Amino acid sequence: MLDILLIILAAFGAGVLNTIAGGGTFLTFPILVFTGLPPVVANATSAVAVFPGYLGGAVGFRRELKKFDRRQLVRLTVITLGGGLVGSLLLIISSDKAFSAVVPFLLLGATLAFLYGAKIRALAAKVSRDVTPFGAMGLFLVSIYGGYFNGGLGIVLLALFSLWGLKDILQMNGLKNGLSFALSAISVAIFALGGLVEWYQAAIMMVASTLGGYAGAPISRALPAPVIRGIVALVGFSMSAVFFWRLIA
Repeated sequence: MLDILLIILAAFGAGVLNTIAGGGTFLTFPILVFTGLPPVVANATSAVAVFPGYLGGAVGFRRELKKFDRRQLVRLTVITLGGGLVGSLLLIISSDKAFSAVVPFLLLGATLAFLYGAKIRALAAKVSRDVTPFGAMGLFLVSIYGGYFNGGLGIVLLALFSLWGLKDILQMNGLKNGLSFALSAISVAIFALGGLVEWYQAAIMMVASTLGGYAGAPISRALPAPVIRGIVALVGFSMSAVFFWRLIA
């Protein structure tokens, strides 16, 4: 019962965080590992768990999404699906040992990206004139990362959108959640076909993350950003330290 309670709380919190700015994987992935799942299976199950939360977030930001051209949204979604497919297949062929060696660095890098996300986006905005707006290559590469390891995907996407010249953070969050949902959809299909998903845990967490994802939209409009950044940074650095310790122990 304690494990179930922990994964419910982690999934709800992940849904909220992913809708607001990203970082939900910092909660779901470590909890699944600590409750006994192998790292690769935990990562795949975590991706399935937060999958519907992105839909809840996209629905919560539907007003902002409607501001984008529909044909442009379809194009961006197709690119995201392609990159997500490649990244998911890379995870399928990864061993637990290889993935465990990479995870601490991915967690740490994603945490730093989250903590300094505003500065990264500001820097990206300054050089955005040298980047093709809505370019395919950048989104494809980011989607490969997201298909392999979902942690910090939201922050990377927001930085990419800044490079494209977008400035409305609510509109950017809407696009982030919509594309993250598409990426997670292809990942879920690949992981399910590959037999990497623990469906009992995933089903419970999917419900909780959906509720958290929908709740995240109004929370993002009301909660001070420094509070969210502080919580996610604390969790991210803590989890990075734990996984580094597991790697060298």
